[in-house]
Amino acid sequence: MVLDERSERSAAPAAVRVALERLADEAPLMVERAAEDPGIAGALVAVLAASRSLTRVIDSRPVATIDVLADIDRRPSADDIGDVTGLVEWRDLEFLRIAARDLVGLDALEQVGDALARLGRDVLAHACRLTDDDSGRLTVIGMGKLAGEELNYSSDIDVMFVGDGPRRDLERRARAIMDVARRCFRVDANLRPEGRDGPLVRTIDSYASYWERWAEPWEFQALLKARPAAGDPELGARWLEVAQRALWARPFDADALRSLRSMKARAEAEVARKGIDTRELKRGPGGIRDIEFTVQLLQLVHGHLDPDLRGATTLTMLAEMAREGYIDEGDGDRMAVAYRLLRTVEHRLQLVDEQQVHTIPDDEPRLDHLARVMGRRDTPEGTASEHLLRELRSTQATVRSIHERVYFRPLLEAFAAAGPTEAALDPEATEARLLAFGFADAARTQAAMRDLTRGLNRSSRLMQQLLPLLLDWLSQSPDPDLGLLQVRNLLTGPRASRQIAETFRDSPAAARALCTVAGTSRLLGDVIAANPDLVARLDDPDRLATQPLDVLVDRATTALRLREGDDERQASLRRWQQRNLLGIGARDVLGEADVRRVGHDLAILAEGTVRAALDSIGPKVEFAVLGLGRFGGSELAYASDLDLAFVHRGTTTADIDEARRVAQSLMRMIGGSTPARRIYEVDADLRPEGRSGPLSRSLESWLSYWRDQALTWERQAMTRARVVAGDAALGSELLGRLDQFVWEPGLSAEGVREIRRMKARIENERIPMGEDPDFHLKLGRGSLSDIEFTVQMLQLQAGVRAPGTLDAITALAAEGVLDPTDADVLAESYAFCEQVRNRWFLVNSGPGDSLPTQPESLLWLARAMDTTPGGLREHYRRVTRRTRTVVERVFYGLPGRH
Repeated sequence: MVLDERSERSAAPAAVRVALERLADEAPLMVERAAEDPGIAGALVAVLAASRSLTRVIDSRPVATIDVLADIDRRPSADDIGDVTGLVEWRDLEFLRIAARDLVGLDALEQVGDALARLGRDVLAHACRLTDDDSGRLTVIGMGKLAGEELNYSSDIDVMFVGDGPRRDLERRARAIMDVARRCFRVDANLRPEGRDGPLVRTIDSYASYWERWAEPWEFQALLKARPAAGDPELGARWLEVAQRALWARPFDADALRSLRSMKARAEAEVARKGIDTRELKRGPGGIRDIEFTVQLLQLVHGHLDPDLRGATTLTMLAEMAREGYIDEGDGDRMAVAYRLLRTVEHRLQLVDEQQVHTIPDDEPRLDHLARVMGRRDTPEGTASEHLLRELRSTQATVRSIHERVYFRPLLEAFAAAGPTEAALDPEATEARLLAFGFADAARTQAAMRDLTRGLNRSSRLMQQLLPLLLDWLSQSPDPDLGLLQVRNLLTGPRASRQIAETFRDSPAAARALCTVAGTSRLLGDVIAANPDLVARLDDPDRLATQPLDVLVDRATTALRLREGDDERQASLRRWQQRNLLGIGARDVLGEADVRRVGHDLAILAEGTVRAALDSIGPKVEFAVLGLGRFGGSELAYASDLDLAFVHRGTTTADIDEARRVAQSLMRMIGGSTPARRIYEVDADLRPEGRSGPLSRSLESWLSYWRDQALTWERQAMTRARVVAGDAALGSELLGRLDQFVWEPGLSAEGVREIRRMKARIENERIPMGEDPDFHLKLGRGSLSDIEFTVQMLQLQAGVRAPGTLDAITALAAEGVLDPTDADVLAESYAFCEQVRNRWFLVNSGPGDSLPTQPESLLWLARAMDTTPGGLREHYRRVTRRTRTVVERVFYGLPGRH
């Protein structure tokens, strides 16, 4: 009767009934014993309802398991464990006892995690004892949740080994220990230095050397939860002392912290890509990892100053941080409540089959079972599963909200305090946190925050609420100090308005995008400051996208027709170009456009600018503008000049004078009378006879020059020529009639030698002062000029026409002129060098053709490329080295590996 009543009230009545019937057939006395003891009955039914795997354990050993359930306050005796089989049987009984205490509500999450961790350590200790062969001293180091005493029911046991003795013998024993332990748990040793490629056992000195020279930031994060678990205790204690010294000897710097945050963001993105982010308890937004990561990051930031923050247990450290003011006390309490709920749900999921499950079921039967094991029941307000889902969604939203502001809210409270308070961060901790998150000047940061929150008006109140989020987003930008300065200027300068603050409130995505853009590029920040209405567009990549050419031209010409005088029209055109440039730059910085798209959009914008300018000038003769070089190839960079050439129809003096006027006016309008008024740097030197020739030539004059005087380098230049403005028929006629000179002769041996000599002269030219010859993106070996010369020579040799370099590489490979593998090498290097050059222009707010030589500038550029200075340089070396090998073989004809 007792069992029947408990079965019906359980989370899975049908499953419990079936299990009890089977148990009654196999061990009727055990069922009778349970029926007579409410304690046994409650524990038995709870386990049968929650766990199929433990039901199988009970089926296989009814007497031993009922004995355990009869006294769940006492651990099963481990005195008689003499072999691996005995260890496995003991582990199952202790695991059952822990689960039973959990399910009947005797133990809270902390006690459950501690008991499971203790079980894990005991298994490792018995494995050490059962495999002892006197090969030397060996200690098992527990990592992760094992060391944190917060193990899951289905956690891996992460381990490393430290030894003193013959390495081969110690590694053999370490493998034997893992083989034994794996009969009871999943055991993983891949967190060790160098992962699977590294030695399984190291000495203490080897660990210390690795940490000093090679360890990545995530490996120091892992050391937060690293403690001796089994084996030689004295060796383990010495290892721990050395590990703690390596972890806490110096502050955790901003780039190390940034790399950890990037890793977490990538993990979240992967969860979102799989479409399970709303169901993922561990790695989804507002999940378990948000809480654990917050705690660990703040430990790394402040632990070198405060020894009380060097613990391994999440909830213990969370409480300490709240108590000492490292996080808001209310936030700490809410995160602790959320952590207990999320981990408990995770436990219930894993208990079913002892599988590593972190995802809420998406089918109703399993979801209903989970909800009922969690103690939820149907009510008039909803089903058990609906109640649980609402609670989880609310919890995850709370956690994510706290996670986004937790790092900076205490700083605002500390800055706002009139004097030291018990809960406020002290100045040393405040500066440490700001430095760790990339704000180099604490006083300047404090002044900026006070400016942003000064006053009692609505905008100030909004900023007081938003500032922790803004600071967090700024801290993830390449230059947080620059970003904060630009955001402050935007919100407190003469153009400030409540509308911007309300845009932030209504669209956090726009605010976050602004922080990224402002912390990357002063140039783009200045454009936003001059056009604050554009902030509202930053949350939608489609609103930032470059419009089709005809739309651009129509809008630009309309704007110019409203202005009077050349100066007003030129200023209007420049404002229009800058507003559209922001869209290209922002999409680039925000990762919404690849290098090919950026080059195309920049070319479209430049073409629209030239067309609008020419329309405002109003040619009185047939007049066409040719785009050459990168402009003609539709692959402009931010730093590119506009290479232009001009053609007109007519040979009278009046025609020539009018064409000259139009060309000069166009160059002046686009190039500006001063650098401050410049829209683009304009270069017309690729025209026939260069600077010595007339600015615009008639059609007949062009043809005459090309029949008699054109050089090979001019043929190279014309491979990228296209009509960009003016009389399209005239421009197309010229290009069509030049085809016979540019493409039809092919390329003679002398032509090849001439191109190679020109390239050699360029390589021998002095790199401009201040630019690094070893990391030059344009003139370096294997960089842009190598690729462009190679591709143009092959195009002329084979008559393969394509507008830009990347398109030409694809076309050459398709025609069999260029080996596909070589094509991939050239394309990779071109895209990399072009992207870095573009990004450096935005970061530097000006042109630069090499990786910066100043460490701080290189750091900002590397961050903008989501890498490190060393990683950026190594990437450059790798792609350009491979490209140079192809260039020497294909362009110079030197023997080499294919």
